[in-house]
Amino acid sequence: MAGNGRGRVLLSATGMDTGDWLALLSSRREAILEPDGADDPSISYAVAWKPPPGLLSGLPNLKAIFSIGAGVDHLIGDNTVPPEIPVVRVVNPNLSQHMCEYIVWRVLDHHRRGRTYRSQQVGRNWRGHPQPTSDEVTVGIMGFGELGSAVAEKLLALGFSVHGWSRSLREFDGIICHAGERGLEPFLAASDILVVLLPLTAATTGIVDHSLLAKLKRGGPLGGPVLINAGRGKLQKEADILRALDDGTLVEASLDVFETEPLPESSPLWDHPHVFITPHAAAESDPRFLVPAMLDQMDAHDRGEPLQNLIDRSAGY
Repeated sequence: MAGNGRGRVLLSATGMDTGDWLALLSSRREAILEPDGADDPSISYAVAWKPPPGLLSGLPNLKAIFSIGAGVDHLIGDNTVPPEIPVVRVVNPNLSQHMCEYIVWRVLDHHRRGRTYRSQQVGRNWRGHPQPTSDEVTVGIMGFGELGSAVAEKLLALGFSVHGWSRSLREFDGIICHAGERGLEPFLAASDILVVLLPLTAATTGIVDHSLLAKLKRGGPLGGPVLINAGRGKLQKEADILRALDDGTLVEASLDVFETEPLPESSPLWDHPHVFITPHAAAESDPRFLVPAMLDQMDAHDRGEPLQNLIDRSAGY
């Protein structure tokens, strides 16, 4: 065990710069990047993003795993992660604020014809276009959890009509809420702009396909439906999105996440004139805000208090 009588923290984050994370964790606990062998007894907690398979499987004193990102499919989908170890998901005002900023930015850009005016600027074309008011546009948020409800609040303040869809029915002032299979088609039929914030589970993998997109509202004030996906890349079928854009099922899309990341240079999404791409940057995990909350939870758990924001493995999030 660490010299202060508390177990060490193992930090494992594939594809990330771990310097700031390690420094902040080390400010209050002993933190390491590699265990002392596969069955290191000194490790009490793990802070992880896509850890190598098997890394967490043999640690006998591991009390909990903290996910660095909002998604937890990288842990649930790894069958070497011990199922009895609690997994804590990120719930933090900073993460929610970043996601709200991104979604509001993309909704407003589509609403205010950003693509059209950018293309006109290239051609030095001075021409105005009719502008619907925000209350004429319905934004459908697919995945109405912590992030979805935070986004909805911001869009309501801007005057948009907002619908929400989730697995089980929720209530939220000012929002028309839908749930389950029965609620999906009415939700889609009402949505001019579809915002996807679903967790990735077996049930949601590939859910954003041509069939789903074809059920979005027709004849709306934006000339057709718009897709914004800032959830998980494997929620979408990119070939179907391209087909929908080319056959008029969609008029525009903003995509922050992709089936393969980084998005391959050969992907036709890069060059599609109706697609706006960001590199999984909608709500990046900032250790300055997330690490103190993780450490507070570790301290509380060591005092015998229950962990907060645990995932439900049966639900997949």
